[in-house]
Amino acid sequence: MLSSSVILSALVAGIIAILVTLAIERWGGLTGGLLGTMPSTIVPAAAGISLAGNQELLNQTLSIIPLGMLINGIFLAVWVYLPAKLEGQKHPLLLTTVTALFVWFIFGLLMLQGVEFALDNGVTTWQLGFLGLALLIVLAIAMNWKVQPTPKGKQPVARTVLVLRGSAAACAIGAAVWLSAQGQPFVAGLAAVFPAIFLTSMVALWLAQGPTVPQGAAGPMAMGGASVAIYALVAMYSLPAWGVIFGSLAAWVIAVFGWSLPAFLLLRKRVITD
Repeated sequence: MLSSSVILSALVAGIIAILVTLAIERWGGLTGGLLGTMPSTIVPAAAGISLAGNQELLNQTLSIIPLGMLINGIFLAVWVYLPAKLEGQKHPLLLTTVTALFVWFIFGLLMLQGVEFALDNGVTTWQLGFLGLALLIVLAIAMNWKVQPTPKGKQPVARTVLVLRGSAAACAIGAAVWLSAQGQPFVAGLAAVFPAIFLTSMVALWLAQGPTVPQGAAGPMAMGGASVAIYALVAMYSLPAWGVIFGSLAAWVIAVFGWSLPAFLLLRKRVITD
């Protein structure tokens, strides 16, 4: 059961990761970036963890997702603000990538230590989850306060890059399901939100289109990422209450119609009117 959960979750995640890159390339940073970050890889990850572990492990793993998405928002912020500081530097893409990953790693370690400290001092998993969601929303609003150009891609992303992107996402989600089953829920939660999709999107789009397209997509992707946090919080209740299929569907519908679509309409209106 564990091996099948890992393989299925990883396979679905890899396919979804490829589709998100194509969405940004085809529809631009606003539509592709925000709608492309609707709950996707979290769906097979949460389902796999639910099938592989118990209720306590599921709640612990999902509770860290909002904080993980907050770190991903910080990761994306590096792609928005750092390239302008690197004008005239050699290898700006490499410098941006390394810096963003370093920032994600440091904040990830701090988050894991903070979560363990909070839980040891009486903070509940629900409180952790809602704190992460609130901070993520504040960051996403700040990143989208100043409207950025969100152009469409003019050059297709190479197939090899798409395959590598899907493979990276598949490995991250497969690792998350396996780690949860091994009794490492917090590390699993962090692995489940490893920015494989964001990283490969930024790199693939930069290589194919230049820095403008990924910069324009980063803000909407951070805003859209809040729907993943909402999905995790809803899934903490819906998966054990209604089962993997109906619980996943309910969490997805609430996250998409409660956040993704309203956020898209709001950002689209600002882009048109500003």
